[in-house]
Amino acid sequence: MRVIIAGCGRAGSMLAVQLVAEGHDVRVIDRLSRTRKRLPAGFPGQFHEGNAYSREVLEAAGIEHADAFVAVTSGDNSNVVGARTAKETYRVPIVLARIYDPRRADIYRELGIPTIASVRWTVHQIHQMLLHRHLTPELAFGNGETLLVRSQLPAYLTGRRLTEFDVDGEIRVVEVTRAGRSLVPAHDTPTEPGDLVTFAVAATALGRLRGFLDKELGT
Repeated sequence: MRVIIAGCGRAGSMLAVQLVAEGHDVRVIDRLSRTRKRLPAGFPGQFHEGNAYSREVLEAAGIEHADAFVAVTSGDNSNVVGARTAKETYRVPIVLARIYDPRRADIYRELGIPTIASVRWTVHQIHQMLLHRHLTPELAFGNGETLLVRSQLPAYLTGRRLTEFDVDGEIRVVEVTRAGRSLVPAHDTPTEPGDLVTFAVAATALGRLRGFLDKELGT
């Protein structure tokens, strides 16, 4: 992919390095030339100095042929203007933006731009890990409303059908790893000792999931 990253701070530079290592064509934009120092020597991508919402700068970075645009500058206003320009003017297929004020998430949502709300995400993750220490999320979607959680089933649940753990709109078993092999359970698949189960769970239902998983553990 050709990916344009607006912002060469810690997040932008780390993302750029990771993407070029994977073979992607990366162009970084930042209004401060000194931020180029965050990129390693011999960085194979491009660096463009200027505002990421300037059409002149965007076109110099190749926005017209970009597959993705990621706005991770230090300013919400710059991110939303840059993201809107990439999406609405240049029709970039994938547009993502970071926001510092979670209250602005609705603005991006109305524009169809997925967001990463750093404060909300950090607080949410810490909160969930404190309350549900046996259920650390493997992956989260949206702003953390839906999670993928893996847990080894306690022995008292052996022999139960995996679909018995489904709770409509809250919890669903999506995968089980058994003896090192992964499978998608059928309706009548029973649990076996040592099963490692992946649940898709609403964040608000983590307490309910923990309730039956921790029963035997006494925690």
